[in-house]
Amino acid sequence: MLDRIYEYAIRTPEVIALEGASTTISYQALPIEVQHVADWLAAHMPRSSIALAMDNSPAWVLVDLAAMTLSLPAIPIPAFFSASQKQHALQDAGVGMVVTDDLQSWELLYPHAEVISQREVAGKVLTLLRVSSSIGEHAAAKITYTSGTTGQPKGVCLPAQAMWQVASAVHQATQSPQHDRHFCILPLATLLENVAGVYASLLSGATVVIYSCHQVGFTGSQFDIQRLYAGLRETRSTTAILIPELLRALVMLLQTGQHVIDSLRFLAVGGARVSPALLEEAHALGLPVYEGYGLSECASVVTLNTPGAGKTGSIGKALPHVQLKLDAAGELWVKGAVYDGYTHGQQGVLPASTDADGYIATGDLAFQDTDGFWYVSGRKKNVLITSFGRNVSPEWVESELMFSPHIMQACVFGEARPFNVAVLVPRATSTAVEIAQAVAQINAGLPDYAQVADWVIAETSFSPHNSQLTANGRLKRDQIWQYYQPAIEAVYQEIL
Repeated sequence: MLDRIYEYAIRTPEVIALEGASTTISYQALPIEVQHVADWLAAHMPRSSIALAMDNSPAWVLVDLAAMTLSLPAIPIPAFFSASQKQHALQDAGVGMVVTDDLQSWELLYPHAEVISQREVAGKVLTLLRVSSSIGEHAAAKITYTSGTTGQPKGVCLPAQAMWQVASAVHQATQSPQHDRHFCILPLATLLENVAGVYASLLSGATVVIYSCHQVGFTGSQFDIQRLYAGLRETRSTTAILIPELLRALVMLLQTGQHVIDSLRFLAVGGARVSPALLEEAHALGLPVYEGYGLSECASVVTLNTPGAGKTGSIGKALPHVQLKLDAAGELWVKGAVYDGYTHGQQGVLPASTDADGYIATGDLAFQDTDGFWYVSGRKKNVLITSFGRNVSPEWVESELMFSPHIMQACVFGEARPFNVAVLVPRATSTAVEIAQAVAQINAGLPDYAQVADWVIAETSFSPHNSQLTANGRLKRDQIWQYYQPAIEAVYQEIL
């Protein structure tokens, strides 16, 4: 990664590598700026891991690359983590030092923290903060914490080679030209944006456009699609990565008559199941959308649709370094760019769980067609078995429900029950009648055992901030069930 950046510093010195709202850094200046940050870190901290607790900006990338230069394990801390989740991640990884652009928040979290040094980096005032005396020793280049489906996040230890393999494969698969302009939408603490967005773009000598999360459209648990649309248009971006909900919002916006962003050539979408109908709507509007699939344990992307090999509804074909297989139950297993293991507090790292051939289980049910394209039908552990003995993948039903313009989010339950009940997050302007009509229309296209007999209207949208959604858009079903169980049980009691 760093060698490639140095090559571009010589070959194309004037090309902009990182572009913020008020800061630009050329490829010629990039290695110099990275070294300055590396010198700053090396002068003030022990040879241990460092947590990155920063908003999206060119400074985030400089610190990340500086840690790579020093062979310091970097631990990105998502802003949407709760206070207890942030503290857990630091303790679990044995992190004593944090670099942040939000000193006040971290001093509230750690009242006895010690400010070691401050420095302006790419227009941001960064603070190196000692929050504890713990020093964890890790061989990993990066430890990414996934919110998963439980209360405490788990740390996935990734070697540099794994991230390089994925970034290089994505760069090659998407045929990235040097004049590309990648617009960072997801938080950089999200591995998908970090590796498939930033790293893959830098490998191609492209420009990475990085605005703050607020400027992109994120405000707490809410998202302003108009701001995202404006950012994509104004920056003349060619590539971006979306989660399904953002794609859905963008499609709905364009259907109101907004002009298609003609500079875009590749919009990746992943993180959760995408309705084929939504993808077809996007294509009809001229959006160059390509669905992919991945997991943190394989350094993000595993399969991807591309301009030269795509099939709507599939998750694409395996990247060149990846091998896939199915077990007898239909579960997908992956080999290639596999993680080293999970952090486990003072006990160090729990080695990666693989079979004898080096494959890891994904927990996803999948199949492959005769053309080599892969399809994921749902999570193995999420499959519902109704009281009639029918198997239902809730992701399938949910993606159909959310294709409706009146339903923003949906979570389906029905284990050991005679019918399914959904928790629905409606659009702000949708009426009860419109929601009922939407559900009836979706049910008409589903077999009887998969239909939704009734629903509960959610009090608020599912989001990482209320622990009902992961960073990449996957439902945290246990948390949603715990919160809405009384209302769901009341529906069953009323009907039965």
